[in-house]
Amino acid sequence: MSRNITLFTGQYADLPLEEVCKKASEIGYNGLELACWGNHINISKANLTYCEQILKLLVKHNLKLFAISNHLVGQAVCDKIDLRHKAILPEYIWGNGNSAEVQKRAADEMIKTAVVAKQLGINVVNGFTGSSIWNLIYSFPPTPPEMIEEGFANFAQRWTPILDEYQKLNVKFALEVHPTEIAFDIVTAERALKAINYHSAFGFNFDPSHLAYQGVDYIEFIEKFADRILHVHVKDVDINKKLTQAGTFGGYLDFGDYRRKWNFCSPGRGIVNFEYIVRALNRIGYTGPLSIEWEDAGMERFHGANEAYHYIKSKDFEPSVLPFDAAFSTKG
Repeated sequence: MSRNITLFTGQYADLPLEEVCKKASEIGYNGLELACWGNHINISKANLTYCEQILKLLVKHNLKLFAISNHLVGQAVCDKIDLRHKAILPEYIWGNGNSAEVQKRAADEMIKTAVVAKQLGINVVNGFTGSSIWNLIYSFPPTPPEMIEEGFANFAQRWTPILDEYQKLNVKFALEVHPTEIAFDIVTAERALKAINYHSAFGFNFDPSHLAYQGVDYIEFIEKFADRILHVHVKDVDINKKLTQAGTFGGYLDFGDYRRKWNFCSPGRGIVNFEYIVRALNRIGYTGPLSIEWEDAGMERFHGANEAYHYIKSKDFEPSVLPFDAAFSTKG
């Protein structure tokens, strides 16, 4: 049996959850990855009864749940808080905007997210960590090594107590390795793991798109962190091979602007080799879902959800249990 294909609701969180369930089911999706924003999951209201209602809604539409995602609140745990965060955080997390207080409320909310995951009968929470040192990414003026070390120490200090609570609940946190997070490539992912002493409740939500536009080997990422791949996002990126007006950093342009060097696109329309990814996932024994995180500024989103489902379904396959030429020596 091939893997379950799910739809991440983050890009559909402005719609009623039942509408998303209905359309996802009609397309053929096996389940959803629910976003903890919009009206899909409100962590502050998610008691046992609330969770039971969500599960009943999914069953009604013949859908399963494998993970929930709380990227936006997770971002605020390590970030230096500014007005950008006000736009993405719930009002009760933002409060008066005091940086230390926002970070504390965000950390508490990430622990509550694990409790909600447990009530929903799942054991993976996807999300972001934020970073206190992302602003130092380009080393000029020259960045003293101790400043970077302080950033990873800050990450460990803030996230270890959260991860300890996840461990108690038998829930794991899957960081989506991504620019602006403490880990954004293979090197920083290794460093993040070391900083938290390889905490057993910490792993990765593998998303090849964020690695591809940086020029990072996303297949090697799967191989290197085989025992830490907790969840997989299917997302593609198109890179303009010609010289562009805005380079890798984007020139402060919105996603979708033709002057950018790269843009996210519907799976199969970019540079990510999903067949190689499926083969690598087969090698490491990953049996979890392939979750479509659909992003394409030039395409209607439900057209994209439909196209992406059929594309990745055509690429997924079970690994062989015997050599292909084993039948050659079979005696009749």
